[in-house]
Amino acid sequence: MDDGSLPALARLRADGGSHVVTSAFPSVTGPAYAPFLLGRYPGPVGLPALRWYDRARTQAAFPHRTRSYVGHEMRHVDRDLDAGSPTLFELAQPAIGALSVITRGLGRGQRLGNDLRFAVRAARTHFSGNVEGWLAIDRSIGAEVARRIRSERPRFVFAALTGIDKTSHAEGHDQGTVRAAMRIVDDVAAEIRHDAERDGSWDRTHLWIVSDHGHSPVREHEDLVRLVRSFGHRTMAHPWVLRVRPEVAVMVSGNAMAHLYLELGSRERPWWPALAARWQPLVDALLERPSVDIALLPESPTRCAVLGRGRGRATITLATDHEGRPRYSYQPETGDPLALGVLRCAGADEAWEATIDSDYPDAIVQIAHLAGSARAGEIVLSASREWDFRARFEPIPHLSSHGALHREHMLVPLVMNQPAAGKPRRTVDVMPSALDVLGITTTARFDGESFL
Repeated sequence: MDDGSLPALARLRADGGSHVVTSAFPSVTGPAYAPFLLGRYPGPVGLPALRWYDRARTQAAFPHRTRSYVGHEMRHVDRDLDAGSPTLFELAQPAIGALSVITRGLGRGQRLGNDLRFAVRAARTHFSGNVEGWLAIDRSIGAEVARRIRSERPRFVFAALTGIDKTSHAEGHDQGTVRAAMRIVDDVAAEIRHDAERDGSWDRTHLWIVSDHGHSPVREHEDLVRLVRSFGHRTMAHPWVLRVRPEVAVMVSGNAMAHLYLELGSRERPWWPALAARWQPLVDALLERPSVDIALLPESPTRCAVLGRGRGRATITLATDHEGRPRYSYQPETGDPLALGVLRCAGADEAWEATIDSDYPDAIVQIAHLAGSARAGEIVLSASREWDFRARFEPIPHLSSHGALHREHMLVPLVMNQPAAGKPRRTVDVMPSALDVLGITTTARFDGESFL
């Protein structure tokens, strides 16, 4: 915006403002859409990662009991979501969703890029590694979004333009193709604004540009599946999930984070430290690898151990006050792996302020909600800078990645055409703020709060 490459976004910023907010953990496309469309953190609503193991055997099919939203299983996202958490599509009709992983509440004609013909095109583009093909998809989807807004005047639109992410993975996030993808977003915003100004509706239109995650360069790829196998454990992982008597399900996302599921024969989730006798050696071995920055060991739905490579151990706890509001604590024990010092019984805003300038912005809140969710793994890993956890099976080797707790992955922009009355902090604040704009009231519970 500053160098003039994105004039439409710069104009939005001048009119309304630009903010830096935190995404969710995992900072991965799909799960990180839940804050925008449900106002909830992804783990508690059933999307702990891009890939996960269904220990309870309630969602994923026999015999492998795993889920991967890379490919045909993306169609299960809506069913996997918590039924008690309404989507913005359900609350704000008529609506349109374009390239949205979450579509619950949309009719067939309200979904753009969701038919079989488009699925074949997207699959061919993805698996062939056709970077320019993603730019073409963004251009066509963006043009259709603008046309539908112009002709139908929907109440709410959610359009996901994924070219910036795809080109960043393939070529690095500071390359010219990524800037070209950004200019497509700028062009779509410019067309929407032009149409609204021409028909006199711009003053009551809210146009928000926001991202679900950031990116950072990758120099090395750790094959986490082979690594766990080298420690003597039988593994299951995508794309080859059918294994005889697997011991560890390795579910990588982003590819800078991963869930490791242990004791796969149990339908009840096991907690640390009951797992320590058998599995602590695996944790210790993982933390010796330069690829592993942080290992999370959930001890209960409200308590999680945080171990940093060479930085000791701390504990995060989640409680509620007398009004039911969450309170967060971070207590260093043998070290301070997040380099935050002691934080006791902080509210969500206080926890955000205490961490926003650190290397792990909002990590206390994000860890607390993911680690305690029913579908999370028994070991959750966040990768070191310049590393990710997948060395095989990507159509194009990733030169840039995301998913971890680092600030480059967790900090995202929010550009608005009208000023915010409050302070935007998190992507989970977007949905309750949108409900305020739309004049919609609901009894549903949200993890975020309106900045309007």
